[in-house]
Amino acid sequence: MNFLLETLKVLLLSLWFSLEALWRTVVPARRKSVAGETVLLSGAGSGLGRLMALEFARLGARVVLWDINEEGNRETATLIRETYGTRAHCYTCDCSHREEVYRVADQVKREVGDVTILVNNAGIVTGKKFLQSPDTLLQKTMEVNTMAHFWMYKAFLPAMIAGNHGHLVSIASSAGLVGVSGLADYCASKFAAVGFAESVGLELLAAGCDGVKTTIVCPFFINTGMFDGANTKWPRLMPILEPEYVCRKIVDAVRRDQVLLCLPRSIYLLIALKNILPVKLGLLLGAYMGTFDFMAKFNGRKKSD
Repeated sequence: MNFLLETLKVLLLSLWFSLEALWRTVVPARRKSVAGETVLLSGAGSGLGRLMALEFARLGARVVLWDINEEGNRETATLIRETYGTRAHCYTCDCSHREEVYRVADQVKREVGDVTILVNNAGIVTGKKFLQSPDTLLQKTMEVNTMAHFWMYKAFLPAMIAGNHGHLVSIASSAGLVGVSGLADYCASKFAAVGFAESVGLELLAAGCDGVKTTIVCPFFINTGMFDGANTKWPRLMPILEPEYVCRKIVDAVRRDQVLLCLPRSIYLLIALKNILPVKLGLLLGAYMGTFDFMAKFNGRKKSD
């Protein structure tokens, strides 16, 4: 009898959740306020990190900027002060070094307070074929794009759990959902980042900590300089994304407690097809879409950027 009741409950809830999801495609969830929240962004000294910092500051959040680039970080803080008249707290930190993360995190807690929205945005890309990639760069990719998330969560998640309030944001990549030729180490690091964020989200729910939300962001290439030279055969279907657009969508997803954000929307369809199509058919369509040549002309961000 218990089995039948449980099965009936699951069927009814499945129907309800499906209808709710359909309704939310027409009427999105209300946006929560981030005013007064303490938002820490890694990789805030340039590109998408800088834009998100400016947007959170515009919405009234207290912004904490982390970057290994001290000069870029200060430039972001200056922009926030000149644009919105508010102070941004700057910290120089190499997020790939565990002890440095813990040390600077303790400094933030003393000087600013507990972080309530954590945006793991810092990332690097090698952009070489696997066998052409130096071991040091392969290791650094994993340290920055994956392991740094471990240390950041360890540093700031306990306070969120204690207050049952907070938001974890993982800036991953569509390359964390499907492999890309020429991005073996990057894909590995982003697959790991996605799996890690999903698992921690489930751990929070299992522990009854429903006040700490999670958002995983999986965009296609963004025009920040990091992927200069990468190309797309079908720009209408899979465009190189403008960072201002990506920033708006990410902040909106956070404010709506959206668990997964893929950009552009065609990524949702492509990932679904990947999981249901025969492998040979998937490879055929992938070649037709130009996915094997995304990185053929990659040159990356110039050292002077």
